[in-house]
Amino acid sequence: MYSSEINDFLNKGGISVGDKVKIESDDVNIEGEIMPKTEVGNPDTLVIKLENGYNVGIAYSSELRISLLNKRKGKIEFPKAKIRPNKDLPSVELIYTGGTIGSKVDYKTGGVYMLTKPEELLYEVPEVSEIANISISNLFNIASEDMSFHEWQKIAEQAAKSLNKGARGAIVTIGTDTMHYASAALSFMLKNLNAPVVLTGAQRSSDRGSSDAFFNLKAAAKIAASSDIAEVGICMHSSSSDDRCHFIRGTHVRKMHTSRRDAFRPINNRPIAFVDQKLNITYKDDYAKIEARPKEKVEAMTRFESKVALVGIYPNSDPAILDFHVSRGCKGIILEGTGLGHAPVSTIHDELNWLNSIKAAVDAGVVVGMTSQCIYGRVNPNVYRNLRILSTSGVVYCEDMTPETAYVKLGWLLGNYNAERAKDMLNKDIRGEITKRIEFDENFLV
Repeated sequence: MYSSEINDFLNKGGISVGDKVKIESDDVNIEGEIMPKTEVGNPDTLVIKLENGYNVGIAYSSELRISLLNKRKGKIEFPKAKIRPNKDLPSVELIYTGGTIGSKVDYKTGGVYMLTKPEELLYEVPEVSEIANISISNLFNIASEDMSFHEWQKIAEQAAKSLNKGARGAIVTIGTDTMHYASAALSFMLKNLNAPVVLTGAQRSSDRGSSDAFFNLKAAAKIAASSDIAEVGICMHSSSSDDRCHFIRGTHVRKMHTSRRDAFRPINNRPIAFVDQKLNITYKDDYAKIEARPKEKVEAMTRFESKVALVGIYPNSDPAILDFHVSRGCKGIILEGTGLGHAPVSTIHDELNWLNSIKAAVDAGVVVGMTSQCIYGRVNPNVYRNLRILSTSGVVYCEDMTPETAYVKLGWLLGNYNAERAKDMLNKDIRGEITKRIEFDENFLV
């Protein structure tokens, strides 16, 4: 709650939370909406939401003057769009799962939380109704860090169902923290894909003035409704400005920044396409096209082996972590090696040598794959002596896959095939996750 001084200040003017007010002093002259106090905020600071969507805090003093502009009418809630079918436009299914794109500020804690319904989000982007005939599947409303393979399975099943019933494409609104895991999972789970499946989200909640949600959603709708791409990918800002979004292959993308709007970058790949502010699509790289895809129904191959681990290797790391995973019944392990795919195998100190633990895991039937924590580039078992020693242990080198994609791929392979087959397929390209030749592009690194 606000302090007694602020409550008295508001009560004297007959002002309540949600009212629009003007606050003045010698140093202050602002208009905005009175917001509830956050649980973790200073009780002597009055929180005001400005017209541009940003919140400001005003320290209370006896010099402040407040005047009522408009009383709040009814509950504080976002308006909702009325979804009106337009059969003259391509049909696109919007699969809603939560995340920042479907969130707003929680004024109890000061953080954002998942509350917004899809209809509330679409209210802010009426242009989407001019791009596609939108139908909505409201699957769940959770943060991406709370997702598991169970949610990936449900998304894949819904996407397949929608596409097989005639949808031109699908949009998945989802949280950004693990979006690249989900895009990889959907890439492997959706067999015979003959349409674009576009994951999108937001780095900033949709009630913020700087939100990237609306442009991302419009660009995703354009890709889903009008492109000839028959792949799963992520469509998000390509720069910190609102100039264009890029569509990146779902198995070659990674979140590379905690908060920037252009956090998602292609890894060892180029973006498939860009969408500018006028919603023009420019294609930049090779991709699977709709007409080149099989005409069979999309099949959701959603089985997934959850007993797969992603293990980082670092100086002084204890190889006993592998023994632990094996003892717990782990079926597969992806190692994030250093450089070209190194692990400590020629150490002076025996207790830090990973070679025996890796061999023991392989001998126990665990599929062990090697990636690089460098992110960009390709692992190679033949360059250094230590690499050659390690390659004799039965480790599968995963070419230019990111650790996240390799982890998801191995879980999917072990869910659908036996261990021997999964090991054989791990470093074979299935959904564009492995490139034969990486062409250097300085934009990879920015």
